[in-house]
Amino acid sequence: MIDSRAIIDPSATLADDVTVGPWSFIGPGVEIGSGTVINSHVVIKGPTRIGAHNKIFQFASVGEECQDKKYADEPTTLVMGDHNVVREGVTIHRGTVQDNGETRIGSHNLFMAYAHVAHDCVVGDHIIMANNASIAGHVKVGDWAILGGFTAVHQFCQIGAHAMTGASSLVIKDVPAYVMANGNSAAPHGINTEGLKRRGFSKTAIQVLRRAYKAIYREGLTVAQALVRLRELEQHAPEVALLIQSLENSNRGIIR
Repeated sequence: MIDSRAIIDPSATLADDVTVGPWSFIGPGVEIGSGTVINSHVVIKGPTRIGAHNKIFQFASVGEECQDKKYADEPTTLVMGDHNVVREGVTIHRGTVQDNGETRIGSHNLFMAYAHVAHDCVVGDHIIMANNASIAGHVKVGDWAILGGFTAVHQFCQIGAHAMTGASSLVIKDVPAYVMANGNSAAPHGINTEGLKRRGFSKTAIQVLRRAYKAIYREGLTVAQALVRLRELEQHAPEVALLIQSLENSNRGIIR
């Protein structure tokens, strides 16, 4: 159902069962998939593709042009998957031609009130960004990561899969997979054990990941030396592969 007070550009493409509340604006070049609900007072600009069964709450701004001063009105895009919840006041910006020209959001994510996703970010699946968490341009966030309220992530950083940041953390280097980080600047505080238990990781996998964490942070090894140790531990738990990958893909260096 589309409220008569909503403004829908004729070039926008909405599935037949999309709901749009009053005083929302959907601009040209926007595509919205089946079952998605747009509440009142939402602004969606394109080019933006939104998948199925998303729910976007009031005062969210999705697909707006980015805040990068180099942006010159190029037709960059935002792509969002399925089953995402975008709460009040969230801002998600399109990409820039300085990167791939695209901001990408996966599926089954929760963006709590006033969270911000900047240009060219790549956000995976099953992620939670708590109230006022913000990620700057070109940030990558792995599946199942949780960013605590008021977390701020510097541009080009990577947050590994299953990682977690505490409230008000300032992240200026990469957070490896599975690692809990907290503070200003964010420092490592062990493996996200409770989160892994909730997601069905075995006791053996968690024990091996703890040993891997010690190899990185407690044994005085360089990252290169720790990677050798992690490849040995991978033989006992394939879950270590994500941790290895996050170290090998780090460009800014990992938190210490």
